[in-house]
Amino acid sequence: MENYPPPGTEIPDKLYFKIGEVTAIADLAAYVLRFWESEFPIIAPKRTDAGQRLYRKSDIESILMIKHLLYDKKFTIEGARKYLKKMHKQKKASSPPPALNEIRTALQQIRALLD
Repeated sequence: MENYPPPGTEIPDKLYFKIGEVTAIADLAAYVLRFWESEFPIIAPKRTDAGQRLYRKSDIESILMIKHLLYDKKFTIEGARKYLKKMHKQKKASSPPPALNEIRTALQQIRALLD
């Protein structure tokens, strides 16, 4: 997957963003974000008790990627969905990060000491 967010797009360092903040960052209308939520399962904002959407940084990165695919690369919604699904599978299939392997080895050594 390409590097997102693209250069020049700054996402503030916060845990959650309201829909108005996301529309400003992504330069999209709120109704577009709501529609994309129904079309792309990768966008899944939390909801407050009042029903207000709270987006995470990963949601915003996904939104920016979708915007790039649809607006810049001229993908259809179905094409963008398939592309994102394929990229997600590739990311899952890649080997775990080296730190994870080191942790696994250390835990196995501890387990061997305990046995």
